[in-house]
This record gives sequence, structure tokens and C-alpha cells, in this order.
Amino acid sequence: MHAMTRFWRDPAMPYVESRRACHSRACYKAHSHPTFSIGAVDQGGSRFTGAGTGPVALQAGTLVFVPAERVHACNPVADTPWSYQMLHLEAGWLRDLRREYARGDGCEPVRIVRNPGLYGRFCRLNELLFSRSAVADKEAALIEFIGDSDGARGLCIETSASVPRQAGRLGEVLEWLRRDPIAERSLGELAARAAMSRYQLIRAFRALTGLTPHAWQLNQRINIARGLVLAGEDLAQVALRLGFADQAHFQRAFKAHTATTPGLYRR
Repeated sequence: MHAMTRFWRDPAMPYVESRRACHSRACYKAHSHPTFSIGAVDQGGSRFTGAGTGPVALQAGTLVFVPAERVHACNPVADTPWSYQMLHLEAGWLRDLRREYARGDGCEPVRIVRNPGLYGRFCRLNELLFSRSAVADKEAALIEFIGDSDGARGLCIETSASVPRQAGRLGEVLEWLRRDPIAERSLGELAARAAMSRYQLIRAFRALTGLTPHAWQLNQRINIARGLVLAGEDLAQVALRLGFADQAHFQRAFKAHTATTPGLYRR
């Protein structure tokens, strides 16, 4: 069977995006994004990795809830095809929704849930989103699913508690990188700004973010690229604007982080 990927978006619900991938062999690099993600394995097997954890085997019918900014990857086992669904929710919208029913904002773990009933509801929700049903029905189903799934029990993968003391110095460095995400900053520059050795910087950075400084910078640029691609900007201009060597380099980096090409992501 041929691999197929489809995306659903609606300007009336700009806080949510859905993706379906069938018989895919595409792999993701370890990455993070500003959205809360809910993934479901439909067929085949995969392995989930989160920052600071070993791989967790996932079978069909498993749901994975990944908080925003959490480094992770989920890839097929031994290059075998698998099918999955992925829902991305804007973090601010989700936070406001949860506050309506007095849920705390604490440091949320990744949750891996194997619950046939909840998996079936997720599949029906996604079917509804991809359908021509009324926006009001889609929004109601989405809100109800989130509220019910928040209490679902499963394997919890907490964030690392062993962040080095020096990580406190990284706040200014991270803010500096966010202000100018296109600029290439060397290890030497970053270490000097954090008053650390390059070795200390790499260790502290990985403990805090799950990525090396260079990988974190590249991940930030790809997250920016998503918005530019959806806004209809020319792909060659996006590549130039974000500091990639050329459009081919941008295409490779985008696919490594999103398991799809910029063109397909836009369509």
C-alpha cells in the first residue's frame, strides 16, 4: 500500500491542527514544538522517546499526550510501516480551557495511555474534524474529549529532575536565542554569555531542554518555518529568511523535524 498523509485545518478553529498518516516509514528527529500534542497509533508498532528516557514501545490503540516544548520523537519499529494520527493544540488555548475547570498548570508529564474506549473516542473525534460537520459540533467534541482524557491514567514520563545548578544561568541565553532565532550562535558565544565552559554549557543545555544548543536553534527555526509556510510565503524565501544554505537544505531539515515536506504541509 502507498503511504499517505493528510492534514486538517480550519480558520474557524485556528487553535487546532490534525494529521493522519497511513503506511508511513518517515522518521522524526528528536524535536519539540509550541503545541500540546495528542498522538494515536493505528497500525504497526513504534517507539516513543522523550528527553531523559529510554524508548517506550507503542502498539496499535495507544494514545500519547505530549506537553508543549517537551522534546520527543516517535518512529516506526525497524523501518516498518505504521499508521498514526496526531492532534496539535495551541498551548495558550488549552491552558485557558483547563482553567475553566480549575486544573492546575504544573509541570505536566508525558502520558502514554492504552485505553480502547478512549482510543475509539479519539478516532471518532478526528473523523469529525475531517468531516464537513458544523464547527460548533467539532469544537464541542474536542473540548469534551480533552476534559475526559485529562483524567485518563497511564504511564507517566516526568521531566528530568536532575538539571544541573548551572542551568539557572541559561535563562538569559535562551531569551537571547529567542530574540534572534535566525542568527547562528557558536558554542563559544553561548558559553561566554552563560559564564560556563563549553562542556558545562552542553551538559546544562541538554538537561534543561533535551537538545544540544545547535539542535535547539534548528528546532526553533523549523517551528517558525511552519507558520511562514502556512502563511503562503515562497519556500525559497522562507529558506533564505531563516538562514538555510538553500531551499534543498531547508526541505531536508523541515522533513527531518516534521516527517513531511513543506509543500505537503501547506496543502
